[in-house]
Amino acid sequence: MKQKHTGKVILAGAGPGDPDLITVKLQKRLAEADVIISDRLVNPLIIYEYAKKDAQIIHAGKHGYNTASFSQEQVTALIIENALEGKTVLRLKGGDVAFFSNVLDELIALKQHEISFEIIPGITAVSGVSAYTGIPLTARGYSKAVQFNAFNTNSYFSAEKWKQLANSNDTLVFYMSSKNISHLSELLLRFARHPNTPLAVIEQATTIHQQIHISTLKDCVIDFISKQFSSPSLIIVGDVVKLHNDFKWFTCNEAGTVFNELENVK
Repeated sequence: MKQKHTGKVILAGAGPGDPDLITVKLQKRLAEADVIISDRLVNPLIIYEYAKKDAQIIHAGKHGYNTASFSQEQVTALIIENALEGKTVLRLKGGDVAFFSNVLDELIALKQHEISFEIIPGITAVSGVSAYTGIPLTARGYSKAVQFNAFNTNSYFSAEKWKQLANSNDTLVFYMSSKNISHLSELLLRFARHPNTPLAVIEQATTIHQQIHISTLKDCVIDFISKQFSSPSLIIVGDVVKLHNDFKWFTCNEAGTVFNELENVK
């Protein structure tokens, strides 16, 4: 007899770090979930404030370059195992659930096991970075479009792709790329992006730990020669970076209150 699956899985984005940036729908689902499987980029204050008291919390963080972290296969197995036990499972991801995320693997597994699911979007990291640094990704007279990429040791772009990126006037955003910033800048320069193109690296955006580092394509290798950027970090390349000094508004003090609350309950 075919097993009847009574569990449900909610795939949700928890936003870029500031706990006030979660959606109302996620807040409701946090209060309903029996099991919360959280990645390492989720602000724990979100779970502390909104999860029901008897919820099981599983921290299943994946971390690039760290073989000791959870694999996607292990995370997917946890989701399926708990859902098949009839539980409401909330898979909580930093940023948005499907923006540079492995949600497809999880969706495929849920369909294979005939488990019902719901997807709740979240504010992706680049939206948080743009807002909290005063760098609009598109702005009249600066950029008409924006391109999103990830550049790491597993990335491969053809010469034609690099030529297209380098010769574009678009704002370029690179996820998961700060460890490879020297190689990234070298490739953009090789394919004729202007050497004085502004570049920003933003660490842990929207949180009390937010740090912004401004340079140019030609200078960033020297400027950041001994810098180890904290994860998550995001890179913005383009003239819109020039707007930061005029429109920056967020400081660590803006986020200090809510993060101090978390420290008080540890």
